[in-house]
Amino acid sequence: MTVYATETAVEPLGDEATGQWSGHVHPRWNIGANPNGGYLVSIALAALARVSPHPDPLSVTTHFLRPGTAGVDAEVVTEVVRSGRTITTARAALAQSGTTRLEVVAAFGDLSAAPDVDAPAMTPSIPAIPPPERCLERSGLEQGIELPILDRLDVRIHPDQARAGEAGEAVVSGWIRLADGAAPDTRSVVMFADAFPPSLFGALGAVGWVPTVELTVHVRRRPAPGWILGRFTTDDLNDGRMIEDGALWDETGALVARSRQLGLLLAR
Repeated sequence: MTVYATETAVEPLGDEATGQWSGHVHPRWNIGANPNGGYLVSIALAALARVSPHPDPLSVTTHFLRPGTAGVDAEVVTEVVRSGRTITTARAALAQSGTTRLEVVAAFGDLSAAPDVDAPAMTPSIPAIPPPERCLERSGLEQGIELPILDRLDVRIHPDQARAGEAGEAVVSGWIRLADGAAPDTRSVVMFADAFPPSLFGALGAVGWVPTVELTVHVRRRPAPGWILGRFTTDDLNDGRMIEDGALWDETGALVARSRQLGLLLAR
């Protein structure tokens, strides 16, 4: 198993039919003192994958209730809301020390199945950015926070956007992959959507930790092996609450996921 698969794995608590699962929140996925939200979602999705007959998360909406705690076991309670021929909808709640940290509602399907639809495809174009070897490694010093997660993820930022406030606008783009070189899948791209610096970093500088209130990711295709390119923008910031839009493409140029999140800009 890959490091990502191992450190997001869950085991049943008793009979699998109860829908209760246990996992462990590893500290190397932290942003500062807190586990990355996308990593916690991956643990919940690992449990949901065990109860869904369909393999791929198509839509994942997460409400983050409280920060997680690194180094502590987690309990995930799952429930299948409805399972049909093409879509399974299920929910999960992830708790630590008796306190619920997040709740997920997800729709699962099979992205390998060819749809019986006679319509032209519509997809946004992949942005033109330098290749990974010409981009700069994500920097905790620039963002103003420690980033243990960089032991698990290789994140390269566009050279014109890698330094605090240098982009001059709320945009961040770059490349991402698992640090051990494992190929991405439809579960890890959900986590990738929450693993870049916040786009406000490009406009406001070292913003530190920007906690997510709600994150929705729509997975569009199974990714090809290799790097994933991401681009995230914010054009809506009011009273310390931002709405950020993101998109992820694989190395073939295929769009693999889109995201939108509501996040909080904290006082420094």
